[in-house]
Amino acid sequence: MARTKTAPIRVGAGDITKQPVDAIVNAANPQLAPGGGVSGAIHRAAGPELWRACQPLAPCPTGEARITPGFALPARFVIHTVGPVWRGGLEGEEAALRRAYQNSLSLAAEYGLESIAFPAISTGIYGYPLEEAARVAVTAIRDWFADHGTEASIKEVRIVAFDERTARAFAHALNS
Repeated sequence: MARTKTAPIRVGAGDITKQPVDAIVNAANPQLAPGGGVSGAIHRAAGPELWRACQPLAPCPTGEARITPGFALPARFVIHTVGPVWRGGLEGEEAALRRAYQNSLSLAAEYGLESIAFPAISTGIYGYPLEEAARVAVTAIRDWFADHGTEASIKEVRIVAFDERTARAFAHALNS
């Protein structure tokens, strides 16, 4: 996995539901309901308690984040964030995606967490172009650490890609 000098970011392909971190991030829908893609996988792996814990926290607006226990996951917590649906890039998608990453980091820091794993938010059914999403994500994480890193508890940020193509895009953004 590649590592940056400015923020403790590592990138690799794998199954986010198997990450031994304090929190994994769920690329959620506004209702925080089990869905397809990474959200469905997280809900299946965590068990039905996750959906019950999410219900009183919904709706979650785009760019915001909520936290629940991890239940049957190796991660102690799940941070649910809603990324933007891609509409051509002219409707504030970049700012919303930045907020999704940064609000997730802020919530992890608020809970004193040391490690967090992100999926490639909004790149699945929400259609955000992969290379652009990777650039926004890495920049957002680096900027968050530039603003909060010295007082934050977070020591490790993983970007867990579901395939090698996604891992390459994030590794390229990380090394640019």
